[in-house]
Amino acid sequence: MSYTIEGETGPWELVIGLEVHAQVTSNAKLFSGAATAFGAAPNSQVSFVDAGFPGMLPVINRECVAQAVRTGLGLNAEVHPWSRFDRKNYFYADLPQGYQISQFAHPIVGKGVITVELSDGSVKEIGITRLHLEQDAGKSLHDQHPSKSYIDLNRSGVALMEIVSEPDMRSPEEAGAYVTKLRQILRYLGTCDGNMEEGSLRADVNVSVRKAGEEFRTRCEVKNVNSIRFVMQAVEAEARRQIEVWESGGTVEQETRLFDTTRGETRSMRSKEDAHDYRYFPDPDLPPLVIDPAWIEQLRQGLPELPDARRARYVNEFGLSAYDASVLVAERETAAFYEEVAAGRDPKVAANWVMGDFFAMLNRMGKGIVDSPVTAKHLGALLDLIADRTLSGKMAKEVLEAMGETGKPPGTIVEERGLRQVTDTGAIEAAVDAILAANPDKIAQYREKPTLFGWFVGQVMKAMKGQGNPALVNEVLKAKLEA
Repeated sequence: MSYTIEGETGPWELVIGLEVHAQVTSNAKLFSGAATAFGAAPNSQVSFVDAGFPGMLPVINRECVAQAVRTGLGLNAEVHPWSRFDRKNYFYADLPQGYQISQFAHPIVGKGVITVELSDGSVKEIGITRLHLEQDAGKSLHDQHPSKSYIDLNRSGVALMEIVSEPDMRSPEEAGAYVTKLRQILRYLGTCDGNMEEGSLRADVNVSVRKAGEEFRTRCEVKNVNSIRFVMQAVEAEARRQIEVWESGGTVEQETRLFDTTRGETRSMRSKEDAHDYRYFPDPDLPPLVIDPAWIEQLRQGLPELPDARRARYVNEFGLSAYDASVLVAERETAAFYEEVAAGRDPKVAANWVMGDFFAMLNRMGKGIVDSPVTAKHLGALLDLIADRTLSGKMAKEVLEAMGETGKPPGTIVEERGLRQVTDTGAIEAAVDAILAANPDKIAQYREKPTLFGWFVGQVMKAMKGQGNPALVNEVLKAKLEA
């Protein structure tokens, strides 16, 4: 059933399109050699080009172009061998040149598509309209002085990909799923780190509402939303505001708004500019960008396996459930870790350990997979010790905890702590005989109540300090109790 919001006049449908600004992963800016590291001291990564000094000429960064092409290919989009940079003219204190170099009429990437999975199991395709390259502006700091604003130009000139969707989304969930999937693809490709808290990925959310079967009504744009949760909240808040306006007899004006995360509402920022307000014209300092189709093909060949293909492989080749495969491919680092653990081993057992005890351990330690004290190689070695009966499952959990605390390989911990599982039938028989001899009353009770078998197992395992092979203990006990 389609998502609607119930107003006083009945249900309203949402129409949502997103413009996502993704900072390109590169060591230098789009048109200068200045560094791009996050967290540097203010104005410490600024060239004369970034500062808008007269006579300074931009020079295109080849790697930024390559990253845009890789992203286009990863989005199943058209990569244009010919594109052009334009000047987008507007005045703002953190834009020293008085214009932004962007791509307006001829973007580097055209139409593409993203497939998202929703919570009810349905799948939806959301169209990509275009991806264009542009330079970021600087940053105004209003909290450094009681009466003055400071300007930090470190971000000025940083390469951005603006990825514009079609207005294909119809609910907050779809908008959230779109940003989640887009971020996942960018991180797999290595073209944007996706750190929304650092501003590397931010979304402008375009929202309008309409009655079923109507044409599109006026939309408003909510600027610079910096988390997936806030994207979903902004969609809902702005849609409800517009419904209220329409139902009270008013008219929604096209404008740019901000989302107040504490109040959960949008507020007006400025009237929405149209393209003619920016006086776009081709940048006279930059020739058209012409890309060799052979280079595009070379970049295509170098693409990593993307999440959808990887998930399908886990289901088809490894026999994992769709859910388990989705969890394991969510991040490129997690998938790589899992594949190293699973190499040459039972892939389902490997998945259970990675998603179960290993993830739980990381969670308790407050660590991510990248800074895990347990390597994939060591976790794989632990699974080998279970497979060859050196360790029981319970003992292996104990060893994993010790691995997390010490960073040592499992074999070392097994030797140091004497945790080797006993698989010697003679030793197990001796332990079983001792327990049976000490508990003749329990044997009599067992004849009446076979469920007491578990008590005997527990006593033998306790006597063997948990190191008896459970399967063999069960086998020997059963034979002796039923003899």
